[in-house]
Amino acid sequence: MATGAELFVDSMEKLGIRLIFTLVGDHLNEVLSVAGRRGIRVVDFRHESGVTHAADAWGRMHRKPAISLVTGGPGHTNSLTGIATAYQAASPLIAVSGAPSAALAGRQVFQVIDQVGMAAPVCKWAAQPASGAQIPYYLGKAYQEAVSGRMGPVHLTIPVDMFAGEAVNPLPLPKPSAQPAAAPASAEVLRALRLLEKAERPVVIAGSGVWWADAGAELKQFLRKTSLPYYSVTMGRGVVPDNARNNFGYADGALNKAVHKAFQEADVVLVLGKRIDYRLALGGPRLFSGNAKFIQVDIHAQELGLTRALELGICADVKSTLAAMTQALGRRSWKARVEWIRAQRSYRDAWKKQLAATASDRSRPIHPAAFFEELAKALPPDILYSWDGGDFIHWGRATLPAMTGGGWLRLGPLGTIGSALPNSIAMQMAHPDRPVVMITGDGSLGFYLAELDTLVRHNLPVVIIVGNDAGWGLERELQGELCNSTVACELRATRYDVVMQGFGGAGENIERLDQVGPAIRRAFRARKPYLLNVNVRGARSPFTEWQLSGKKK
Repeated sequence: MATGAELFVDSMEKLGIRLIFTLVGDHLNEVLSVAGRRGIRVVDFRHESGVTHAADAWGRMHRKPAISLVTGGPGHTNSLTGIATAYQAASPLIAVSGAPSAALAGRQVFQVIDQVGMAAPVCKWAAQPASGAQIPYYLGKAYQEAVSGRMGPVHLTIPVDMFAGEAVNPLPLPKPSAQPAAAPASAEVLRALRLLEKAERPVVIAGSGVWWADAGAELKQFLRKTSLPYYSVTMGRGVVPDNARNNFGYADGALNKAVHKAFQEADVVLVLGKRIDYRLALGGPRLFSGNAKFIQVDIHAQELGLTRALELGICADVKSTLAAMTQALGRRSWKARVEWIRAQRSYRDAWKKQLAATASDRSRPIHPAAFFEELAKALPPDILYSWDGGDFIHWGRATLPAMTGGGWLRLGPLGTIGSALPNSIAMQMAHPDRPVVMITGDGSLGFYLAELDTLVRHNLPVVIIVGNDAGWGLERELQGELCNSTVACELRATRYDVVMQGFGGAGENIERLDQVGPAIRRAFRARKPYLLNVNVRGARSPFTEWQLSGKKK
């Protein structure tokens, strides 16, 4: 007779999952032992939030659920930040927490808390099976919930006695059913095309939905036939490379000042798989004209028209919608709006010129803009990025191009700084033959510093770039401007390259721009975890300028 742990691992394998992100604990010993004997890949971390962040990142890159497995009590509470991050990012994480024996329920036993109740607000679904025999049913249901409609995390609490005990008459695993793509109505497709074709100054903005729908081929074909100017944001970055024709880069006004003019002048805006949220200034006058007609395509009906009145809302799968639009065009291709495209190009070039002028500062300490200009010359062409948050990072996001779908991994709408390190672990695991760079600040690195050990133990050759300005740079800039003083914003100029060496990796300290290129090349040649501690000055990024301009009004 099988134990609950054996049923759990059996069910995982039937669901096509052969990887567990975890941090060991008493509640997990049975299930981890079974997984190890079965040859399941077990990647162990140093903090439970790192576990759930990495599983979230794996799910984002593969567009299907990953499993995090943590112990109960504080292990569970530690994991909640990663689960909440996945919830905001609509990432299909199956977050499993162990727990004390269910046979002791209602008694004052060690590490008992309401884990399901705690997880429920940041999950699509949260539950606890009543017995080990129910584990296959609950895991199958968890998988289905995670991938249905707009994807998102789910949670299961499984007490230790359910893993360890024999399961009598186990319930069968409900196999996930195929999710039919929600197709748009033909009348909606034709109306959208009429609005776009009649427009004088249309733009296309793509978000994470084009990545989740695996709509890259359809999007490229649609853009080829329509010659529409294109912008991307969130996980839409890189689905169409930034150097593609009529691709004008970031749709984020905080990082691409070109959109301040381009979006204000647009008369029709097609938004594909993107919430009209804070990144798009809620569709309001800070970025868009009140007269602009919005077409929004989203699989989640509740998003349509939520913050901006729409001319047309299409509740459908982005991939199916783009395919239907291209099919409706037939052999016909639209003529490019030469003057409108020329205007977009001039806005983009003016912004790039402004960044280049800032980067021309060659004094010391290194200006972040100058550093990223040098970095761009040395990075491998097939590089994948794991971005953190903070002033230093935002200079890079404004400067470097996104060239690969799924290769521009960000924190998500929760803005969980520090998560770029566990994210980079999952990214390197997912792409063992591709170079991965993690870009962070000294403040953000501190959250999951011990995961440097995880990189080394699992031999993952991520190159980490730390912009070290000895402080919480973004908050220092905001406080200094808005409060005329700073509090709790200073850190020590710690040598994080030495910290990495202490964990068994390699590292270098960079103080001059002429050191950047050679150090980057050495780091990627080393094929081991490598940290570059870059001494930079605090310099207010375009992102922070955008934040301040909004707060001052």
